[in-house]
Amino acid sequence: MEQVDSIFVGGGGEGYTLPQSLLLRYGNRHGLIAGATGTGKTVTLQVLAEGFSAAGVPVFMADVKGDLSGLGAAGSESQKLHEAFTKRAATIGYQIAYRAFPVVFWDIWGKAGHPIRATVAEMGPLLLSRMLQLTDAQEGVLNVAFRLADEERLPLLDLKDLQALLVFIGENSEQISTRYGLVATASIGAIQRQLLVLENEGGADMFGEPALELSDLMRTDASGAGCVNILAADRLMNAPRLYATFLLWLLSELFEVLPEVGDPDKPKLVFFFDEAHLLFTDAPRALVQKVEQVARLIRSKGVGVYFITQNPADVPENILGQLGNRVQHALRAFTAKDQKDLKMASETYRPNPRFAIEDAIRDVGTGEAVTSFLEAKGIPGIAERTLVRPPSSQLGPIDPALRASLVAGSPVAGKYDVLVDRDSAYERLRAKSEAAAKEADLQAQEDARKAEADREFANARRYDGNATAPKPRASGSRSDSIGMTLAKSFARQLGTRSGQAVVRGILGSLFGKR
Repeated sequence: MEQVDSIFVGGGGEGYTLPQSLLLRYGNRHGLIAGATGTGKTVTLQVLAEGFSAAGVPVFMADVKGDLSGLGAAGSESQKLHEAFTKRAATIGYQIAYRAFPVVFWDIWGKAGHPIRATVAEMGPLLLSRMLQLTDAQEGVLNVAFRLADEERLPLLDLKDLQALLVFIGENSEQISTRYGLVATASIGAIQRQLLVLENEGGADMFGEPALELSDLMRTDASGAGCVNILAADRLMNAPRLYATFLLWLLSELFEVLPEVGDPDKPKLVFFFDEAHLLFTDAPRALVQKVEQVARLIRSKGVGVYFITQNPADVPENILGQLGNRVQHALRAFTAKDQKDLKMASETYRPNPRFAIEDAIRDVGTGEAVTSFLEAKGIPGIAERTLVRPPSSQLGPIDPALRASLVAGSPVAGKYDVLVDRDSAYERLRAKSEAAAKEADLQAQEDARKAEADREFANARRYDGNATAPKPRASGSRSDSIGMTLAKSFARQLGTRSGQAVVRGILGSLFGKR
């Protein structure tokens, strides 16, 4: 593989000829691709993914519209827009070389790619609360559930584990509240209803084993090109909170697992976060602050994060200030708010005396953008009007047969296909319940036997005036025996077992226990 130190993004537009390139050594300084619908963000995303892959940098991206699969096939002269691409390439002095890139397709539901899963324990209570839209009180109950699972060695792998644990907590709420604080049955019911909604959205498929190994996202092919991991997100976008939470979990896991590398010659992985506004819309301030922290610190792990959104204002200022590499496609200023956003976007660029940045952002055409990439010593480059180069891979989705072929031949084929349901909280709690029921049955039988013996004794002594019949022994119902047995068993466990808490990902360790 040819060694390169930069990614050529495009050349000058509107008569300017300065080339624009992203330096690989600053590829982990994060970036932004913004612009209104139809202005060329997808092509820019494809061009950057190609550049990183060609330089040996693995890429992860979500395919929101279903057309990024074209990275797996070479472009051709017969494809749509070839003539326009040829003209643009001539304008900027770029020689088009059509080629395909190594791609690995992923899909939470396992239909359009390999299944991609996380365990409930890895997701952690904070992200689950965000996904389920829980209140503070309900989030507190979920924290109790996770703490209890840690101390009682009840692995939380899939949703049925969490559901079984919530049932157990509800049945023993009095004993649990004594140790952990009030656990309201109303809050437990609300969480259970939200889990049902998540199941109806197909979210249950996201949890379980085998869970994703992050090393599988950081592969290169035989030629040294970085694999482009594409998550099918067209269906996932129907549940935007699930989409945003899953990608945030993935980003936090990368931060937790990867070692510190400082400033490498090129990133170890580049993460593209499309529809980035979904991450921050209605997010609690505490969550936004931790996202800011992760975005700031993950750079030292060699991971570059690129946010794709329609308007830079969708990204909080503290995060926006960390995005050193920017491609700003056209913003339309139809309303007063649009004009304000346009002005704010223009003020974040290093001025160029040759044109007014605010006017340029409003006037650039499709496939053109105002760009600024970090230069030597990490200094922001002067804003330039840039014609984005044509992609080398196919524009638009590939044929389903080719996609199926690429999935079958990928380096992780067969690794995640079969769901594994090992011994976990559901099975262990069920075993406890069955043992309690069996003990209750035996106790009921023993009580019945003794009661019968007492009656026989009383009948035998009925005519003996000197004998006093013993009082019959009280026998509780079966349901009362089960409840009492579970409660006593659980109380003993709380009093004798301290348990070792499991180690969570960054959004467990950074946010702290509740």
